[in-house]
Amino acid sequence: MSSGNKFAVSAKRYYRIDRREIAFFKFILEAYDGLAVVSTLDPQAGIVVLHIAPGCEQDIEKIVADLSRDIMMEPAQPQCQS
Repeated sequence: MSSGNKFAVSAKRYYRIDRREIAFFKFILEAYDGLAVVSTLDPQAGIVVLHIAPGCEQDIEKIVADLSRDIMMEPAQPQCQS
């Protein structure tokens, strides 16, 4: 048995979006089955994290760029989670 890591790690991207659009954002991204999972870290501030499947980073960047034309969205700093 090899000691090498056979599992790729998902990339994380943090965004601040209009809190009224969190459900819409999550719905759209999760409709692309297997690309990313969205978790809400702070619903009041609109902070979400995307757990992006390995190799799907460019696809997510394109989707986010397209969505940002319709909803307020900006990169956010990672938050400490307790």
